[in-house]
Amino acid sequence: MPITISDFTKPEAQPFFLEGGRHAALLIHGFTGSAAHMRPLGEALHEAGFTVKGINLPGHARDLEAMKGSTWQDWIGAGRDALAELRARYETVSVAGLSLGGCIALILAEEGLPDAAIPISAPMAAQNKLLPLAGALCHIVPTISWGKGGGPKDHMLDAKYNLGYGGFPTRCGADLYKAIRQARDNLSRITCPLMVVQSHGDETIDPGSADLILKGSAGEVKKMLWLDEVPHVCTITSALPTIAREAADFLRAVKEP
Repeated sequence: MPITISDFTKPEAQPFFLEGGRHAALLIHGFTGSAAHMRPLGEALHEAGFTVKGINLPGHARDLEAMKGSTWQDWIGAGRDALAELRARYETVSVAGLSLGGCIALILAEEGLPDAAIPISAPMAAQNKLLPLAGALCHIVPTISWGKGGGPKDHMLDAKYNLGYGGFPTRCGADLYKAIRQARDNLSRITCPLMVVQSHGDETIDPGSADLILKGSAGEVKKMLWLDEVPHVCTITSALPTIAREAADFLRAVKEP
């Protein structure tokens, strides 16, 4: 089945930087997504007074050949570099990430880099049990399509911001699994304030992911935000105002260093 590719020349899919207050937030999209998935949240946080930076991960928002040439270390490295750029200019720096971006946010927190972290729809395991086998399957099935029409709840997504790949090089599925394992295996190193966001309607990740993150992390400040029935990419659904409001309140409470 042919894999659809969004028009990434659209302004919504471009990396963004919105100058605001002394507390800066880095926003990281998910696997096969783009900065468009985080732009509405970024604009809401900017309106709430924060400086916001949204990035496109290596291999994303281009084409499948570019994605094939990227690795999980590249994705984490991009998050690390973007956070360092903000740290050089702002007193307080936090990170929020969606799905794979949520795993990267957790990994950065495990490294002690942000002042607070907000993993959104961050998988500690995927519902698709074939993901760990992606490295072997790539020699037989080089690409995997999300399927015609997407998921059963994709009609709940804002089409203006739903810009990404309609599938992925199978090898990259193995890299996604490695990033998930990296985040999951080191949760006990997280000591910064943590706000975990997950939907009861998420049919992509293991439903126990949020509880595992909260129980596994070692920080004293933890908050859980459960959403009702919206799909995995919840940042471009009707849940956005709730996510933005709760995230802004959570970040305001983070003490400046």
